[in-house]
Amino acid sequence: MKRTLLNIALFLVLAAPLPCLAQSAPTFTDVAPIIRTKCSSCHKPGQTGPFSLLTYEDVAKRISFVRDVVQRRYMPPWKADNNYVHFANDRSLTEKERSLLLQWIDNKAPRGDGPDTARLKEASIPGTSYYRKPDLVLKAKDSFHVTGDNFERYIIFKIPFELKDSFNVEAIEFYCNNKKLIHHANYAIHSVPDPAIDIEHTDSLINLTEDDRRKFDQYQPYRKTITYYGGWIPGTSYESYPKDIGWVMPQRGVILLTVHFAPTAVDENVMVGANLFFKKTPIQRKVKVVSFGSGGIGEKQIDPPFYIKAGKVQKFTLEVSNPSDDQSLLYVWPHMHLIGKEFLAYAIPPGGGDTIRLVHIPRWDFRWQEIYRFPKLVKIPRGSVIHLECTYDNTADNPFNPNNPPRNIFSYGDMRTTDEMMTLMMIFMPYKPGDENIQL
Repeated sequence: MKRTLLNIALFLVLAAPLPCLAQSAPTFTDVAPIIRTKCSSCHKPGQTGPFSLLTYEDVAKRISFVRDVVQRRYMPPWKADNNYVHFANDRSLTEKERSLLLQWIDNKAPRGDGPDTARLKEASIPGTSYYRKPDLVLKAKDSFHVTGDNFERYIIFKIPFELKDSFNVEAIEFYCNNKKLIHHANYAIHSVPDPAIDIEHTDSLINLTEDDRRKFDQYQPYRKTITYYGGWIPGTSYESYPKDIGWVMPQRGVILLTVHFAPTAVDENVMVGANLFFKKTPIQRKVKVVSFGSGGIGEKQIDPPFYIKAGKVQKFTLEVSNPSDDQSLLYVWPHMHLIGKEFLAYAIPPGGGDTIRLVHIPRWDFRWQEIYRFPKLVKIPRGSVIHLECTYDNTADNPFNPNNPPRNIFSYGDMRTTDEMMTLMMIFMPYKPGDENIQL
């Protein structure tokens, strides 16, 4: 009997669940990779963030603020609808990342002694958001003096270049030492191989806001061909390409860099340009860029005509067919201004196949934009129809409306912040079988 009771007791002990081992509380070492990938690319010197988040000290002294914006899901900013399309460069926090950050903060944000406690080195390379230093930086001839008179300006900077050879481009990004002053920037890279065409002794910049616009005619000899077109808007980072995809930087030519300076009350000197990153592997497939909507293909086909009435919430649509061969998309770049409310883009293949989702921004916010990169190449068959459905809120209830009272808005050509745009740019290349499996 005693042996039986002993066996029962032993069985109960062995069958009892083991106590859970207490997990160690997270330290900065655990959360630093999240801050590095989701925060520091904007929060460092020269970028759009108002302060740096590069060290433990940077984060610790703003810990209450960090907790608040993470708790409310206000930061990191990401406006695309992940249920519509999930993009590869998504910088929003996953629930696991958000929970870990809040747990660390609520545990009094311990520093720890791991390798990331001093500085987030991967995110702190001066002048770039890319993971390494640029191979070539092409800058304007001089800094541009922005007068603090609360007046916006459009400037075209001519940046000539003569290199020892052409180069295969892995990535490109807009360079600026103070992006807080920039509304947007676009760069067109033109090859000028003819040595008889002078690329040096034309004006280094043209002020489209104040100068005679006929001055732009001196740049026409450069614009016979275009190698690449890209740009920057608040919230964006860089454009990069997989192993054998990209474009070739010509040996000789000019960059025509159009910069829209936002109104400011303080005088500033700003340097602008482009960072280029090269790769040794050959470019087997060259990318191209196309623009739909206002300022691009189908501008006159926007329905109804792109005239936004004061006091109205209006929806505009555009349908443009793809008459060329099958294409593979890498990036999409939606763009609106201050009274934008919702942006939706998709493609319908010929024969009524499944809708190809491109991008959906359900609550447009001019302050946070992005060039969205697909996880894998997206096929757009020949004959597909690109659809844009864009809604604008030109009422007094829109807190971002720049006009009080609201006024009618009719936009074309060069757009001021107080004007509007309805634009989708797509970075693409000719389709090849199996592209759908190529990860970006």
